[in-house]
Amino acid sequence: MSTLPERPKNKLSLQTTMGKKSRGLNNNAFHTDEEHVSDREDCGSSCSAKDERNKLAYCVTDTPPWYLCILLAVQHYLTAFGGILSIPLILSEGLCLQHDGLTQSQLISTIFFVSGLCTLLQVTFGVRLPILQGGTFALLAPSMSMLSMPEFQCPAWTQNASLVNTSSPVFIDVWQTRLRALQGCIMVGSVFQILVGCTGLIGFLMRFIGPLTIAPTISLIALAQYDMVGTKAGSHWAISALTIALIVLFSQFLCSIPVPIPAYNKTKKLHTSKMYIFQIIPVLLAMAVSWLVCYFLTIYDVLPSDPKQYGYLARTDVKGDVVGSASWFTFPYPGQWGVPTVNVAGVMGIMAGIISSMIESVGDYYSCARLSGAPPPPKHAINRGITVEGIGGLLAGAWGTGNGTTSFSENVGVLGITKVGSRAVILVSGVLMILMGVLGKVGAIFTTIPTPVVGGMLFIMFGVITAAGISNLQFADMNTSRNLFIFGFSLFSALVIPNWINKHPEFVTTGVVEVDQVLKVLLTTGMFVGGFLGFILDNTVPGSKRERGLLSWNTAHLGDSSSFLETDEVYDLPFGLSTRLASYSCVRYVPFCRWEGPSSLHTPKDDGTYPDNRNTSEVIHQQSL
Repeated sequence: MSTLPERPKNKLSLQTTMGKKSRGLNNNAFHTDEEHVSDREDCGSSCSAKDERNKLAYCVTDTPPWYLCILLAVQHYLTAFGGILSIPLILSEGLCLQHDGLTQSQLISTIFFVSGLCTLLQVTFGVRLPILQGGTFALLAPSMSMLSMPEFQCPAWTQNASLVNTSSPVFIDVWQTRLRALQGCIMVGSVFQILVGCTGLIGFLMRFIGPLTIAPTISLIALAQYDMVGTKAGSHWAISALTIALIVLFSQFLCSIPVPIPAYNKTKKLHTSKMYIFQIIPVLLAMAVSWLVCYFLTIYDVLPSDPKQYGYLARTDVKGDVVGSASWFTFPYPGQWGVPTVNVAGVMGIMAGIISSMIESVGDYYSCARLSGAPPPPKHAINRGITVEGIGGLLAGAWGTGNGTTSFSENVGVLGITKVGSRAVILVSGVLMILMGVLGKVGAIFTTIPTPVVGGMLFIMFGVITAAGISNLQFADMNTSRNLFIFGFSLFSALVIPNWINKHPEFVTTGVVEVDQVLKVLLTTGMFVGGFLGFILDNTVPGSKRERGLLSWNTAHLGDSSSFLETDEVYDLPFGLSTRLASYSCVRYVPFCRWEGPSSLHTPKDDGTYPDNRNTSEVIHQQSL
């Protein structure tokens, strides 16, 4: 097991060899030993990297040791858990399922299963960044709006727990009818998203989207959630503060302290090796400690047992015997609730939510690339990512999650804290989510995480996402009144307008229900309002490309790959598919595939091989023939 003599510093080593070989630190970057000294000496000046790499421990193509992969994957799972779990619980009221815990648990298992499946597809064949897929809050508003229509309003008797017979065919038909209609609308909306990705419309728009559009969009992903985070954290401020303090302590103050752990290899046999564990899993450690504190406070009855008293949600037994009542195995499958149906009004509302989700995802792609050592995603990778998200929405609709899929912003924040951008970790996270969707009791254990612990974690995660969004302004000239106006007006309007519309929903009345739904969804989605205003103003208010940041933005997008820990090859399809497809001239017309022309196939790489895996002698021989 190769090791490092010191903690990764602000400047990481960079291996200049091209191809699929991992760059940056090796797979055991968090171990310390003298064995890596010679590697650094051999690397020479090429091992230096620029400041923006900022202590990345594992970049996109690096693979941590298996035990670190599992720990980091669990951390990502826990980070996404609260957001994914809350979606079916919120939908259950509109589906008339608030008194049917068993069906709620089946919806939870289904959404985790599909989220894991979509994560594997996105990391393998989509944008290929370490970005986890999960349910999207952008579809909750149009979904609840559709379910509030007269034909879908719940019968009065479903609101009374004493009158609900969960095994009754009448009750089953009530909630399955609503869920099937929601499934069909999501599937139709997902086809629209696939078309947007396949036709390259998103990639085409990227030439008009600069820092003043991306910055408010990414920032508002987090800023729009301030009320929800405050509610969760406010359920017990002491526990939330403990979680926040522990994450700050571990990730910022103790990250440079190595922890001795037992290790084994053939050379040294059993020995101790130092690992910077506080840097790589600070969120998991903090949540585990806070969770344990809540458990002890619960069993010793320090926390109130009355649901009406403050602090009750900090107990670990709030959900009752959820673990005991959950089944060991559950197997979600397509069409498990019946054949999906389509509602026209619902489709229009869902499509409005999907537009907002796509804007969020594009922002997440750029943020994830910055935090994982990859160059900004090229247009073909963005097109492919949006296409795969649309395919994920189709799968979610077919399986019946009641929701679609999107890139999870919370997990982008984890990359910024842990400095681990390996997509291998996200692949393991996807496998874990699939297992949690199948193993009912294992997934039920995590439902006992107290609400204030989740709230404290979201405090940190959304803070990092907000900063990641604002950091895009470094490309623009923020000393000009033009850019200050555009960013400030876009950001503030995206906070004011949704808040006012939510308080005065009757204001949006055109006489056409479908149009009202679309307008309400768009105007109450802060990401859309901020991103739309930033986009319109940045492309209409006079300003030079340098002032707007487009020159710096495009330079970062198309510039020298030595500025990053990875090259654009990180976005290539697996199994050499990109290289094989590049030999066909028709690929130039496929928006989600990379095509560099036939000359690229005859240009050797740094290791002497060619993109189609031939060596120099083979090329010379073929050319002579």
